[in-house]
Amino acid sequence: MAVARVTEIRASSPDGFQEAVLEGVRRAAKTLRGITGIEVLGKRVKVDQGRIIEYRVDMKVIFVLES
Repeated sequence: MAVARVTEIRASSPDGFQEAVLEGVRRAAKTLRGITGIEVLGKRVKVDQGRIIEYRVDMKVIFVLES
């Protein structure tokens, strides 16, 4: 039987939402072992002078706890 934990993270990228998600997963994988999935909770953008300058995502990261 496995037990999983869920943690929330926020990530960003100047290039797009997909890149922000990939950056979040890449960074989470540096310190979390056993990642089995993610859930994108929300998306938003940072705007400066009428232009999008950053894409941001809030995510849940699911990982299995080690025994």
